[in-house]
Amino acid sequence: MDQEIEAKFYLQDLAAFRQRLMAAGARLIQPRVQEINLRFDTPQRDLSRKAQVLRLRQDEAAHLTFKGPGALEGGVLARQEIEFEVSDFAAARRFLEALGYRVYTTYEKIRETFMLAGVKISLDEMPFGTFTELEGPNPEAIWKLAESLGLVWERRITVSYLELFAQLKTRLALPFDDLTFEAFRELTIRPEDLSVQPADKY
Repeated sequence: MDQEIEAKFYLQDLAAFRQRLMAAGARLIQPRVQEINLRFDTPQRDLSRKAQVLRLRQDEAAHLTFKGPGALEGGVLARQEIEFEVSDFAAARRFLEALGYRVYTTYEKIRETFMLAGVKISLDEMPFGTFTELEGPNPEAIWKLAESLGLVWERRITVSYLELFAQLKTRLALPFDDLTFEAFRELTIRPEDLSVQPADKY
């Protein structure tokens, strides 16, 4: 089923949370890898106005993704997601540009992915902090695993990384449009700058 159901949490200690995952028996399904993500839209930002996402991602492979508008279900974000692998990242970009789409932002992420209790757990190193995303078949499975891993459910984040970035840009008057490690190299970002609280208790 082409649906994404997930909850995101800010972590103050990514290494400690990873150890907790391993102790709980989590299975590594994707080693740590750096991603480059390109977000596309029309020059008029038609997709953004409809809360839709068109993304091309490069990690160990290239993936093309469409996401529909999100809605909160059982306290987690649910939205339509259609994603598939493409054989050539550069050709896929040219294809989208030939259709009239343009890259309006680039963002980077370092991600490691595990499975535990039927839930996919991503450990994300973003230019502005560290996070975990829990993606599962239903809100209850996500909530149960979050509780078992010691995450404070009330501190979950229900917006995307780019929405956090947009809020941060406004709050700190950042002069750049891309969410890259190089852009943030000289900056120290606190949880309060992102309007989030650490969800790991230890």
